[in-house]
Amino acid sequence: MNKNISSQTLQRLPVYLNYLISLPEKIKSGNISATAIADALQLNNVQVRKDLASVSQGGRPRTGYVTAELISDIQSFLGFKNRDGVIVAGVGNFGKAMMCSDSFSDYGFDVICGFDCNENIVGTSINRIPVLDISEMKNFCLNRNIRIGIITVPEKHAQEVCNMMTDSGIKYILNFASVHLNVPKGVTVHNENISLTLAMISRCNFSENRT
Repeated sequence: MNKNISSQTLQRLPVYLNYLISLPEKIKSGNISATAIADALQLNNVQVRKDLASVSQGGRPRTGYVTAELISDIQSFLGFKNRDGVIVAGVGNFGKAMMCSDSFSDYGFDVICGFDCNENIVGTSINRIPVLDISEMKNFCLNRNIRIGIITVPEKHAQEVCNMMTDSGIKYILNFASVHLNVPKGVTVHNENISLTLAMISRCNFSENRT
């Protein structure tokens, strides 16, 4: 296996993994070919074959890959078998959805705590995950070496919460607030602007329908 793969391959691997995990159990207990994956995802067959060969040695002529083993190989390469704790700041409707989602677990992430300042929410639990006062974030994260945080608070509070996360040792932030966040060196922010994504999708569809 090649650990020095291209960034393009690294971006495609989670797509393959998501597809493989979504397959019916009957297929996951059997074999699958690179060609079948390429056809299902409408990707180039040669590229998919090269991508898979870079992370798994399980491919065989005419039989393809043992699906379960291929899933395991991709998960291992991406580090999904190393369990990482995740916190959510902002336990409104969207934050609750993050805490109730079981999909994180498939990729090696466990949402272990939510933080909020609403007295009606603090002290409760969502999906068996505790909700603590946001003032407790620093001690909680430092004591458990938490590195990943999700921000789902209103835009006007996002930078303040971001600062709290970086002070708490968080190194990777998934930001759902529609604002730019300033972070110190060594901290990575990935912005998810759902409104912008929806707008782009609707504009693209509108343009296609007009042609």
